[in-house]
Amino acid sequence: MLGAREIVKEAESLPVEERAFIIDLLLRTLNSPEKEVDQRWIKLAKQRLDEIRTGHISAIPGDQVFSEIRERFDW
Repeated sequence: MLGAREIVKEAESLPVEERAFIIDLLLRTLNSPEKEVDQRWIKLAKQRLDEIRTGHISAIPGDQVFSEIRERFDW
């Protein structure tokens, strides 16, 4: 059986999508998802995406968001 370090070393060679999938699966073993909560997050994400696509709201670039956080918290 592989140890944690060996597993991580193997996983590092996978595409980012597969690594994210593995991380999600592992996190679910620590915190069992609540179907109702997941459904609400999915609904909100779809609503936000629709608002962006229809032009009701505009996205803020990530660099700008992090810059404002650093400035706000003097980081």
